[in-house]
Amino acid sequence: MRTRPLGQSGIEASVVGLGAWAIGGWMWGGADDQQSIAAIHRAIDLGMNLIDTAPMYGYGRSEEVIGRAIKDRRDKVVLATKCGLIKDREEGEFFFFADDRNISQGPGPYKIYRCLKPESIRREIEESLRRLQTDYIDLYQTHWPDSTTPVEDTMACLLRLKEEGKIRAIGTSNVSIELLERYRKLGPVDSTQEKFSMLDPDIVQSGLAEYCRRANIAILAYSPLAQGLLTGRVPPEREFPEGDQRRTKPRFARENRVKIQAMLDEFRPFAEKYGLTLGQLVIAWTIAQPGITHALCGARTPEQVEENARAGDVLLEPADITAMTEIVERHRPHIA
Repeated sequence: MRTRPLGQSGIEASVVGLGAWAIGGWMWGGADDQQSIAAIHRAIDLGMNLIDTAPMYGYGRSEEVIGRAIKDRRDKVVLATKCGLIKDREEGEFFFFADDRNISQGPGPYKIYRCLKPESIRREIEESLRRLQTDYIDLYQTHWPDSTTPVEDTMACLLRLKEEGKIRAIGTSNVSIELLERYRKLGPVDSTQEKFSMLDPDIVQSGLAEYCRRANIAILAYSPLAQGLLTGRVPPEREFPEGDQRRTKPRFARENRVKIQAMLDEFRPFAEKYGLTLGQLVIAWTIAQPGITHALCGARTPEQVEENARAGDVLLEPADITAMTEIVERHRPHIA
């Protein structure tokens, strides 16, 4: 597995990382903890040392499962988690209602707030350290911006945590260039985690990817497989269980999946050339894009981890990357 630096932090992280949102079960129709632990162990064995989670993933369950999985192999892991989404108090900026399985369409039992106040971050990191069974976090990221808290207050807290040795590097997520610049004026930012896939090019179109490339800020691309749509293994007839967010998303409508399948069919000659599955080819294309340093790929079983990890060893030829990009740009305007 190839590695790349997380900005200027001195931390080397696998180019394909394990995204642990689904391990929490919430919004994914549940999860099997033992299978998840086996998946984490397999990831580490294959050199996939970057593991990304958040307190919001299963309301702490994802962190707890990871903590159990890595407690005897902590030194082999680049552990990333987040702060800034809370459900236990109404403080900061209201985000959405939720229940135990998903985001609620109307008022639900939980009110989720974006909150990056220093005292809230302090409370969150102690809870994360406890759940993860560790005394430090390699990469600590703000999960979503909070317009009610001055960036200066948030960054001062993060820098203090770094001085105390509780975190090794500071990252952001879901930010604009302007907000990232405000953070960087106050201290070093080593990474930003952003949604990016063949179907989601916003950070390229906005200039954020190029900005990060020039500033030596790592980009951790989340949902690079568009929640499974780009694996070629989500056929139009597949049904999703209750509690799985994909059940009601327009992007997962049958007619849209037919369009995506047509695009993927054009990738098959490239997949055959490199001896890859379609999903592996898509991941390899993703980490070959300018500015995209790492891809976070969700997995809940050892087999899914093995599938994703193979992409971290592949170098696509420039002409093939260009040809695939042309296919994407031809199909994307017609896909939701």
